[in-house]
Amino acid sequence: MTAFSRLMTSAALGLAVMATGMPAAMAETPPNMLVIANRIDDITSLDPAESFEFSGSDVIRNLYLKLVNLDPMDMEAGYKPEVADSWEVSEDGKTITFTIRDGLTFVSGNPVTAEDVQFSLRRAVILNKTPSFILTQFGFTPENVANTIVGEGNTVSITTDKPYATSFVLNCLTATIGAIVDSKLVMEHETGGDMGNGWLKTHSAGGGAYALNEWKPNESVTMTANPDFYQGEPAMKRVIIRHVQESASQRLMLERGDIDVARNLNPEDIAGIEGEEGIRIDEELGGQLMYLSFNQKNPELAKPQVREAMKYLIDYAGMEASFLKGQWAVQQNFLPLTFQGAVEENPFSLDIEKAKALLAEAGVPEGFTIEAGVREAQERIEIAQTFQNALAQVGIKLDITVGTAAQILGRYRARELDVYVGTWGPDYPDPHTNASTFAWNPDNSDAAGATGILAWRNAWDPGDLTAKVDAAVTENDTGKRVEMYHDIQAEFRETSPFAILFQQKRQTAVADDVQNLNLGDAISAAAYWPVTK
Repeated sequence: MTAFSRLMTSAALGLAVMATGMPAAMAETPPNMLVIANRIDDITSLDPAESFEFSGSDVIRNLYLKLVNLDPMDMEAGYKPEVADSWEVSEDGKTITFTIRDGLTFVSGNPVTAEDVQFSLRRAVILNKTPSFILTQFGFTPENVANTIVGEGNTVSITTDKPYATSFVLNCLTATIGAIVDSKLVMEHETGGDMGNGWLKTHSAGGGAYALNEWKPNESVTMTANPDFYQGEPAMKRVIIRHVQESASQRLMLERGDIDVARNLNPEDIAGIEGEEGIRIDEELGGQLMYLSFNQKNPELAKPQVREAMKYLIDYAGMEASFLKGQWAVQQNFLPLTFQGAVEENPFSLDIEKAKALLAEAGVPEGFTIEAGVREAQERIEIAQTFQNALAQVGIKLDITVGTAAQILGRYRARELDVYVGTWGPDYPDPHTNASTFAWNPDNSDAAGATGILAWRNAWDPGDLTAKVDAAVTENDTGKRVEMYHDIQAEFRETSPFAILFQQKRQTAVADDVQNLNLGDAISAAAYWPVTK
């Protein structure tokens, strides 16, 4: 029996014992295998030109190389060379020319070439799947990529529609869509002009640390180490990610030794498992933000004093210390901590009397009635109820409507809700990803239909902030660019119809013998190749 078979048998026995309540001997995963329990039912495709879900990004991070990439052991350093050995920027700031590193190979054995880079980036634009905007925002279109993304010899040049901050362009290339695929292998599986998309949904064609063995939707993902990975063959020869929905099930599997990592434990199970022998709790900041937003189509919420009052009617500290304990931390700015340009100023706290004074100044001392839309997620419902209680103390009635994600998001995107309780995660590791949705809205008309922009969803015209965001994304002096985002966020805090509440804190329960596990912090996805036991 193979090690993999023994592991699966052990895991199956463990689940059976849990179901019956009978005791069983401790299992143990093999020393060269990493087994993770995670909710991976969001994966719809493992084609890097199409994947746009958190779980898919984790898998793809381990399957593919990119022109530039983030080092999981040194995340603060930002992007570093990977497939590109170096790069130069033209005098006009529009063209970046990358020199391709010698000696890299795909898992297939094919060399990684400039042609593969050209093919991969062009393919992502031509397929025009959900994440393609990360590249098309630079002016790339299916019609012009033959001239704007060009491989010649051992170099690849990309020419954007205008000069952008080089850091912005390179940060975007570290996103999932920047993965370099084996063009020969992919095109061997092309069907009906799909550029291999149908095949690549469930297969891999990369040169990363791992190759995809199998993806079983809503069940598991299995990857095998690439012996020719340029950083050296990973110590974990096999990585298995199992879909386990329930926190309690993940906890029991970890306690039994059937898995090495439990990624979705709730605060109660974290508290219950903390201190157990052989298990530790790893904590890191994630990139997701929790926020409240206030629709500027509502004449009362459109008053500046009312917007400010709302920010003093939120019990940030109380929620962080109670039902969100350990899994969300107060952050009142649209850039998550660890992002370039992030700030730590959190000026708002629950202050009923100050809120009353602001409401009186706004001419609404008697209060009013508004509706909040909340999706069916327990922590969001509790946030809405806590906010409801504070509003009641100043005479404002908050009616809470709970629905499915599709129902509530549909109304939010249609600008129908007075208040929305939501989360937002960055699409790529650059400050523009959040600045361009929270503080940028060049056309606030209903006809614009800019549903991907949060400022538009809230019918908010940010005024001079739109121009400031445009200026920041083209600033090449890193120090100046950072200061620009500091200034933008300071103005945003004071004037916007958003109350940014919390930043995600990941709490992961891990077997003590697992070392160097990095789940991506706030700016990337999980990396398994540094892991040892």
